[in-house]
Amino acid sequence: RNTSGIIIGANDSELLIVTNYHVIQGADKLAVSFVDDSVATAQVKGTDASMDLAVIAVNLEDLEEGTKDNIAVAELGDSDSLKLGEPAIAIGNALGYGQSVTTGVISALDREIAVSDTSSGTFIQTNAAINPGNSGGALLNINGEVIGINSNKIGGTAIEGMGYAIPISSAKPIIEDLMNRETKTKVGEENMGYLGITGVDVTAEISSQMSIPTGAYVASVTDGSGAAKAGIKKGDVIVKFDGVAINS
Repeated sequence: RNTSGIIIGANDSELLIVTNYHVIQGADKLAVSFVDDSVATAQVKGTDASMDLAVIAVNLEDLEEGTKDNIAVAELGDSDSLKLGEPAIAIGNALGYGQSVTTGVISALDREIAVSDTSSGTFIQTNAAINPGNSGGALLNINGEVIGINSNKIGGTAIEGMGYAIPISSAKPIIEDLMNRETKTKVGEENMGYLGITGVDVTAEISSQMSIPTGAYVASVTDGSGAAKAGIKKGDVIVKFDGVAINS
């Protein structure tokens, strides 16, 4: 699955990259290819499915000095100050062929579009071409500042001549939260733990009908499991995992 990302920051040990959640969802392995064609393994830092955002981390020790000289943290702009008709530049890995650039203008602002059966969001609309592989890449203003995060998923394949991006001003606080979470390092199957429950999603509809919170309803608990030892019981609803709200 070829897609795009934006270098959003770094800490003492990691380079942090933001992309769309849907492009890493369910992935067993993550690899980042940089402008000099070097490749490094990445791990998930944090995700927000409702905003279709994910931050992934690359260990700085895995980067060659030459690669570090060729990359930079992106400069963020202000999507709240955009005006219709101003230039827009989309950068990404269009169709998986490698880095590409398309240009256009800001066609609309605050465009509300359904992102699922139950939720919608407000997006930037542009006629800069955003194709498969562009998802997670940068939408830039004329000064090279990131004003949005492109998403080919928004609007679907039936749309022609219009692309959509998550406004950076609304994404920024979420990205900052994801950047500060603990990196989730993938382990081998032999070292994986298990929770020890069977769960049923508490949807918004069920939540309303039954007057219980959205999350995961515990249908059963396995004897001797971590869940049982922690005191989780049949009939409980799990609403957070590691301090992060869940809805399934």
